Amino acid sequence: MSESNVSTDVVELLSAFPVADELAGRFAAAGHRLYLVGGSVRDALLGRLAGAFDLDFTTDARPAAVQKLLSGWAEAIWDTGIAFGTVGATKHGQTVEITTFRADAYDGVTRNPEVTFGDTVEGDLVRRDFTVNAMAFDLVARELVDPTGGRAALAAGVLDTPATPQESFGDDPLRMLRATRFVSQLGFTPAPRVVEAMTSMAGELARITPERVQAELSKLLTGARPRAGIELMVATGLADVVLPELPAMKLEIDEHHQHKDVFHHSLVVLDQAIDLEETPEPDLVLRLAALLHDIGKPDTRRFEEGGGVSFHHHEVVGAKMVRKRLRALRYSKEVVEDVAQLVYLHLRFHGYGTGGWTDSAVRRYVTDADHLLSRLHKLVRADCTTRNRRKANALQRTYDELERRIDRIAAEEDLRRVRPDLDGNEIMRLLGLPPGPQVGRAWKFLKELRLDRGPLEHDEAVAELIAWARSEGIEPPA
Repeated sequence: MSESNVSTDVVELLSAFPVADELAGRFAAAGHRLYLVGGSVRDALLGRLAGAFDLDFTTDARPAAVQKLLSGWAEAIWDTGIAFGTVGATKHGQTVEITTFRADAYDGVTRNPEVTFGDTVEGDLVRRDFTVNAMAFDLVARELVDPTGGRAALAAGVLDTPATPQESFGDDPLRMLRATRFVSQLGFTPAPRVVEAMTSMAGELARITPERVQAELSKLLTGARPRAGIELMVATGLADVVLPELPAMKLEIDEHHQHKDVFHHSLVVLDQAIDLEETPEPDLVLRLAALLHDIGKPDTRRFEEGGGVSFHHHEVVGAKMVRKRLRALRYSKEVVEDVAQLVYLHLRFHGYGTGGWTDSAVRRYVTDADHLLSRLHKLVRADCTTRNRRKANALQRTYDELERRIDRIAAEEDLRRVRPDLDGNEIMRLLGLPPGPQVGRAWKFLKELRLDRGPLEHDEAVAELIAWARSEGIEPPA
C-alpha cells in the first residue's frame, strides 16, 4: 500500500464529508492541527466506506479552544465528554467528535484513566488499543501519520498492540474483548503475543462493567464472522468471565459417540442461522438464541443404561439460564425475554413427528411463538446439523409441511391475533362481575377454548362461558 494510495483512499473518504475540510480550515486559521483518527482512517484504507458513520478527530487544541472554534459553526455542540477532552458537534447532519491529544495513565485497578493532555499526535496514537486504530490523517498536510506500523498490520490482517499487550490490556482490559470483536467484524488474526497476553490476563476482564462487556459482545455477535470471535474468546479464557456457559458446553464425547460436542454444534447452528437471515441488518436476538439454544445441556446430561445419553428438559433449564446470564450482562428486557422464549420453544417442533399434530397444537405453536415465529422457523431449521442427508432432508420436509399448515390455518383464522370469542366487557356483563382476577381467569378459559376448537359461534361461546362460571362457583345474573 503506497503512500499515494493511502492519501487517495482517505481523501476519497473525506470527499463525502465536507465538514472535515471546513473544520481543518478553522483549526489551521487559529494555529492548531486537526487529524482524522481511529476507525475512520482504518475503514477508509480497508475500502469500507459504505454507510454513514461518525467522524473522530484529534487536535492539539485544548477543550476550551475547541468549543470556541466550533461556536458559530456547528449546528449543535455538546460537552458530555469534556472531562476526557472530547467535544461533540453536528454540522450538515454529520456528527463529529474532537478530542484533545491524550497522554493518559491508568491506575491498574479500574479502566478509568487519569486524564492528561498531550502535545503530539504521535504520543496520542501510541496509547491507543491496536496499531490498526493508531493511525491519523493530517487534514492540512494530507499525510498519513503512522508511528506504530498500523498500515503494514492492516495490509497483513494482523491485530497487534502499539505497546506490549500486557501494558495495553493492563491499562484497559476491555481491549481483550475488543480484539475478539475485531476478529469477527474485520477478519483480523491476532498476533501470537496478543493471544498469549489475552490468555494470561483474561481474569482482568472482571474489572469491566457489564454494560461495556455487553456492548462489545453484541458487536462481536453481529459481525461478519462471529464464530471466529467466539472461538477466540473461548480459547483464551475470556468466555469464562463473559459467558461461562459457552466453555461449559464443550462436553466430552462419550466413548460410544452417542452425542455431539454441544459447543461445536452450537457454532454450526449459529452459522446456519446467519445464512437464513433475510434482512441486511444482523439479527442479534436470533444469533444469541442460536448460540445459546443448548445452554441447558450440561446441567441436564444423564448417562442412560445401555450407553445412551439424555438431556431431558434442557430447553426449560436453558431458558432460565439465558434469562439469568443476559440480565447479568444488562441486556434489555425485550432481548432477554425474546432469546429465552426462543430457547424454550426450539424443541417444540420435534413433537410434531410425521405431521400428527392437531390444528389445536399448531395454533398453540404459533400463539406461543407470537412475534418470534419467523425467528423460530429459522432457529429450528438451523438446529439440524446431522450429517445424515436422508434424515436432514426428512426433517426439512416435515418442517415445510408444518409451515404450510400454519399458513393455511392462519389464512382461515388470522392466527396472529387469536383472541377469545368474547371480550372482557362482554364477560363482565354476562357474568355480572367487576374488573378483577375472575374476569382474567374467564378470559384465559375462553382463549384456551379458542385455541383448542378454533372460532366459536357467539351463542356457543356464551354457553361455554356460563358453564365454566358455574363450575367455578360464579352464578351469572338471570
